Amino acid sequence: MSAGSGKVQHQARLAEESTVLEGAARPEPGAVTLLPASYAEPFEAAVLASGGRLVELGPETRGIVYLSASKVQGLIDALEANPQVTWVQLPFAGIDNFAAKLRPHAERGVVFTSAKGAYAEPVAEHALALTLGLLREFPRRVTATTWEAKTGTSLYGLHVVIVGAGGIALELLDLLKPFRVTTTIVRASDRPVAGADRTVTADRFDEVLPEADVVILAAAATDGTRGLINADRLRAMKGSSVLVNIARGPLVDQEALQVALEESWIAGAGIDVTSPEPLPDGHPLWNTPRLIITPHSADTPEMVQPLLRERVRRNVEAFVSTGRFVGVADPAKGY
Repeated sequence: MSAGSGKVQHQARLAEESTVLEGAARPEPGAVTLLPASYAEPFEAAVLASGGRLVELGPETRGIVYLSASKVQGLIDALEANPQVTWVQLPFAGIDNFAAKLRPHAERGVVFTSAKGAYAEPVAEHALALTLGLLREFPRRVTATTWEAKTGTSLYGLHVVIVGAGGIALELLDLLKPFRVTTTIVRASDRPVAGADRTVTADRFDEVLPEADVVILAAAATDGTRGLINADRLRAMKGSSVLVNIARGPLVDQEALQVALEESWIAGAGIDVTSPEPLPDGHPLWNTPRLIITPHSADTPEMVQPLLRERVRRNVEAFVSTGRFVGVADPAKGY
């Protein structure tokens, strides 16, 4: 049972509010199918409230709202059997794990929308919790059996580098404001991010990394970000710095991270994502010092469902009437 009680009031946080699809780019509107059917009930009202018409999967289906984050083959089978489908709403924020399977359907014209930005608040909250826990040396404190010396680091006034510029990064910038930190955003484009002290392009990551007290990974897993944190970059970080990954497991070389923590190249790390997932029992990371591992729990099912319902409501409305979609995803790019 969770320690908290009461109703959570999270809201979506988007880097880009919406995308208007017009003309040939707009998916042909029509009836909507919720899949898998066993997941459908909590989302039916959201579809109907937006003017959508629900049908079982078949010739009438033009839009699919897919609700299983793990059983993706069911979606692929549905798309292959129903080439008349023009739009799909996905339940996950990151589509990198399934982009290759989705790409052929995107190439034939299917529009995909994801949940990117929908879960930014709970994930950013988790990233902040991991950061504070690491700086205050919680990995050691929770296993201590004797009264130790008073040590630990305050977040106030530190330099935080955030890799990524999506909704999670934007929410983190807001959460970090009370701590009077200096913030640097690392992103693909050179467009400044409002609220950050500095925005740099990805090719300058090695320039800012040695200055960072905290490094938070909040970027999509792409060919350009896989293995982003490797042995060389861990060695380049301050010995007093901490690393937090709430993005995707493949962004970090886990073997290098294990060595970095065992040999004190950095002060600590917190990871909510691993490769593979789940991280197997007996994996060396479970016994690595100064490491917090959480089981991809930054956005729990209880937190996610109301946020996904709202994303479904908005995108069904876009599908049947406005054409103003939220979270348009590109399987060719992987996000």
